[in-house]
Amino acid sequence: MRFSQLRRQGIIASNRFQQRGMAGGPIPANYKVKKNKFVEEWNGRREITERSFTARPEKVLSLVFYVLVLPYGVYALTRGEFQSKGDRRYKDCF
Repeated sequence: MRFSQLRRQGIIASNRFQQRGMAGGPIPANYKVKKNKFVEEWNGRREITERSFTARPEKVLSLVFYVLVLPYGVYALTRGEFQSKGDRRYKDCF
């Protein structure tokens, strides 16, 4: 019985001494978050990208190049190398 009373009093006393603030107390006023205007502008433009996008001929040409021409070029080079070497992997495919 005495042990439980001592233990309870010890827990209560330790709770009083172990109360912790965030890194030693409240956050001072000079540590407040300041908005960065460049980040805020980027965030706003990100939300309206579909409205501000325009399909100019230069963009369409680069899009076609990277989506169609470049992957087909890699495929053609790889296929040609497999054909010239007579690789087993090419023979298994066809």
